[in-house]
Amino acid sequence: MKVAVDPDPSLVYRPDMEPEAAKDKGSFRNYTSGPLLDRVFTTYKLMHTWQTVDFVRRKHAQFGSFSYKRMTVMEAVDMLDGLVDESDPDVDFPNSFHAFQTAEGIRKAHPDKDWFHLIGLLHDLGKVLALAGEPQWAVVGDTFPVGCRPQGSVLFCDSTFQDNPDLQDPLYSTELGMYQPHCGLENVLMSWGHDEYLYLMMKFNKFSLPPEAFYIIRFHSFYPWHTGGDYQQLCNEQDLAMLPWVQEFNKFDLYTKSSDLPDVDKLRPYYQGLIDKYCPGVLHW
Repeated sequence: MKVAVDPDPSLVYRPDMEPEAAKDKGSFRNYTSGPLLDRVFTTYKLMHTWQTVDFVRRKHAQFGSFSYKRMTVMEAVDMLDGLVDESDPDVDFPNSFHAFQTAEGIRKAHPDKDWFHLIGLLHDLGKVLALAGEPQWAVVGDTFPVGCRPQGSVLFCDSTFQDNPDLQDPLYSTELGMYQPHCGLENVLMSWGHDEYLYLMMKFNKFSLPPEAFYIIRFHSFYPWHTGGDYQQLCNEQDLAMLPWVQEFNKFDLYTKSSDLPDVDKLRPYYQGLIDKYCPGVLHW
């Protein structure tokens, strides 16, 4: 059964991987104009209203036992093909193609880092939350820390947080909020979505991947930090050391509508080998 889901706002304006489609980089992630702007704005308005410290903590409690489903990584990849955006006439191929395209882009550029290839395949699997009935604004889009005042590069920052109750809190509405200076992003409560869920799921299932892999998964949608340069007051030396890895990953995490689709059947054995190496068997989701 196909489940219709609105476009992921974090993907709508990302560039194509084809060089000829990258002529005007100023048109990418354009949140001031475009046919989907109203839908994107509404998603972020809901997100920035309801993503609070209390909400995020409740989601950690709800999903932290990882009792939603038991399945392998490849079953999760295939499961995401049940998500189809019926409002976008330009995309008529399964979601898994984006995962394999991202992974293959990384594999070509970094042939010696097989764990990095696997991260390309895994990075969006947290979107199974949408199939668990979670609303769009609690699954996709750019992430940000809760428990402190949103910084300027958060999308629609000046027009979407007015109804967020945390901004009426005398502590949460300050620049540092409930955090200590340079406490490290590992100690920060991020808004709830597919990044945080998959990061926690990987820890729960004891994936044998390097620290860089966990870091990329948790923060790849944290655009206000890795692209906007904000939230430096929360960062420590580890965060600054990991930042280049997140930025390198995001070169390949592109929403491509290219008709040059990978031959998934030929690629599956290679990636199944990586799964068997780093995260084998039936996992808790």
